[in-house]
Amino acid sequence: MKLSRKFVSDYIDLDESLSIVDIAEDMTSVGNEYDSADSLIPCTGLVVGKVLECDNIPDTHLHCCKVDIGNEVLDIVCGAPNVRKGLKVIVAKVGAHLPGGEIKKGMIRGYESNGMLCSIKELGLDHKFLRPCDIEGIHEFNDDAVIGSNPVELLGLDDEVIDFELTSNRGDLLSIMGMAYELGAIYQKRVKDMDVSYSSNDENISNEFNIDIQTDNCSMFLAKKVKNVTIKESPDFIKNRLIASGIRPINNVVDISNYVMLETGQPLHYYDADRLGNKLVVRMAHDGEKLTTLDNVERVLSNEDIVIANDSVSVGLAGVMGGLSTEVEVDTNNIIIEAAIFDSIKIRKTSKKILRSEASNRFEKGLDPKRTYMAIERSCHLLEKYADATIVGGMITYDKTNKEDKVILLRTDKVNKVLGKVILEKEQINILRRLGFSTKKKGKVIEVTVPTRRLDIHIEEDLVEEIGRIYGIDRIEGKLPVLGVVAGSYHHTVRDIKHKLADLGLNETCSYTLIPRGEVHTFTKDNFEEVTLDYPMSEDRNTLRYHLLYSLKEIYLYNKAHNQIDISIFEIGKCFYKEKDQYKEELKLGILMTGDYYIDIPNKKCDFYTIKGIIEELLYFLGYNGRYSFEVDEFPEEFHPYQSAYINVSGKRVGILGKVHPNITKEDVYMASLDLDKLLSIKTGKMKYKEYNKYPSIKKDFAIIVDNDIISEELIKSIKKSGGKLLTDIQIFDIYKGKGIDDDKMSIAFSLTFSDNTRTLTDEEINVLFDKIIQDVVLKYHAVLRDK
Repeated sequence: MKLSRKFVSDYIDLDESLSIVDIAEDMTSVGNEYDSADSLIPCTGLVVGKVLECDNIPDTHLHCCKVDIGNEVLDIVCGAPNVRKGLKVIVAKVGAHLPGGEIKKGMIRGYESNGMLCSIKELGLDHKFLRPCDIEGIHEFNDDAVIGSNPVELLGLDDEVIDFELTSNRGDLLSIMGMAYELGAIYQKRVKDMDVSYSSNDENISNEFNIDIQTDNCSMFLAKKVKNVTIKESPDFIKNRLIASGIRPINNVVDISNYVMLETGQPLHYYDADRLGNKLVVRMAHDGEKLTTLDNVERVLSNEDIVIANDSVSVGLAGVMGGLSTEVEVDTNNIIIEAAIFDSIKIRKTSKKILRSEASNRFEKGLDPKRTYMAIERSCHLLEKYADATIVGGMITYDKTNKEDKVILLRTDKVNKVLGKVILEKEQINILRRLGFSTKKKGKVIEVTVPTRRLDIHIEEDLVEEIGRIYGIDRIEGKLPVLGVVAGSYHHTVRDIKHKLADLGLNETCSYTLIPRGEVHTFTKDNFEEVTLDYPMSEDRNTLRYHLLYSLKEIYLYNKAHNQIDISIFEIGKCFYKEKDQYKEELKLGILMTGDYYIDIPNKKCDFYTIKGIIEELLYFLGYNGRYSFEVDEFPEEFHPYQSAYINVSGKRVGILGKVHPNITKEDVYMASLDLDKLLSIKTGKMKYKEYNKYPSIKKDFAIIVDNDIISEELIKSIKKSGGKLLTDIQIFDIYKGKGIDDDKMSIAFSLTFSDNTRTLTDEEINVLFDKIIQDVVLKYHAVLRDK
């Protein structure tokens, strides 16, 4: 946003003693940073001169001129084609500083030159503001120009400009009025009222024109009609204020539209009424619909774009740019004025896709509905005054906006507590009133009424920030907080879990806490209410995560896209949900494994038993050995129904593990989720240690064929029961389905370890026990023993 000192001075009296840098620095002190602050024409040593003599220099296009600058006559060599005797011109004296450098005395083709006759281009004005005559020759003043006077003042370009880099929440500062209120709060100055007066004829626009709003993405639409406009050059003050604000003047009507937008922050659009018809429709575009905009570019639209149309075709891209077919041209006689408010998110998406404009920038930040009315009335005032327009009576109004000022209760002690500075209640109220907020004392709180122009203020903390920045952050001493602080502690168990998983070959990740709302209920069957942001920066980051599996999946997809296929990762982090209007958070662990698993055994492919083994190793490490189990139930649809399991510890379900369903990915991807808060709330006894058995153990292997629906955990429990105390370990080392085995059957191979801490076991007693185990399993599960 470029702030013209002359423009803002129309609405607030700034002390002449303040330099433009002083103003910029004072604005920065209240949170509004700037890129530059300088004169619009940053030149020195310029005067108005009169050419007394102009002689050609032989065999060149140059002229030797004698130029009167008031206090002396200078010899100056000039090559401009339009230089001539009697012309009043811009003279840069020796020592003058121009954008092209310093002017020095010199000799040109044997003639002494003591300065330079200048074109507007050579003064450093941006090329887009220049006419051909400003480039091709020196500037010509009228005869009434005073010799020796300041040519920049004579041109009306003696303005100063600050180029601000505004934060996204301060859309109110994208207007001269908004800047005036901000400066008024800094310098304790009153903002002047805007003149919106005009006369209307006896006609009524509603008798000849109407609007049809067909989308909820338009909350306000105002239309006025003016007749008999005269298209001509704008007054100098309008042109110069537009130039200082970075907008190229075109003609009085178009310039007034831009001028009012700069004043109020409300974009307007003018339609040639005779080419428009008697109706305007606001609707969503059709997919593939085409519109040629004012820049003569054909745009292809989608059903996400808002358009303005007449009875037959679209005539404007709402909030971005008007259409070429109803453009105001030199022969335009009658005009329809549009002032509207459209959905800011829709405008943002359209402008990013198609075109960024001054108008779209303001629509994206949000608009004050009261300013919308002000802008259309101000437009009529200026058109009547500077375009000889006749204003048709009445106004067509569609308005679904809330124009009530916000009322916020502010605790004065809250201000002091947050800022760490005692600011008296009287001074707090003074600052709020300087900002244009009305206040009313109610006991120990202040009732603050915030005008609709401040769309960024919603809660008490926003008011605290306003008081802090206007009071002056530099006036608040930095000091250590005085708080009732208790000794903190690091969650050592979480640290140990991270170290353990790293030892097991997994890499830790750290992902965004915010995810898309549509993904928060994936990978779980839990019933919960998600926690969403009221004002998200993007739709991809609008909801707090409930678990970590979606984030791990996204990390996997990113790595896969970069040809990284061997992935073993984990993450521990806070997850969130809402229960009975109370916000809850839980610490959770997520694991994802795919491809080769590199630990101990190189090139081992990850499978269900790999990730199950990781979970078992972790539970054993945490002291839950013998207290956990895995059970089958109805799984979330994102998990494979036959390669998944819930994790139970001491009768509590604390997580899930399994293969990702083939509908999501055809690759073999395995995931696990553990609720660490729930898991670690289950108490464990002190770790018990025992010495290694000094007596040898005996191992026995066997394989059985059982039905596919038999769960291996049940088989292990049965074997343990039959084996008694001498059976100290059971391992499944093979599962086979295929040739030689019926389709509804599978082969499971077990390795059993027998030992006793008090003696050496004999083969005879172990064989008896081994046979009993096999017999029990075969009878109980109708199994068939293999290879015996």
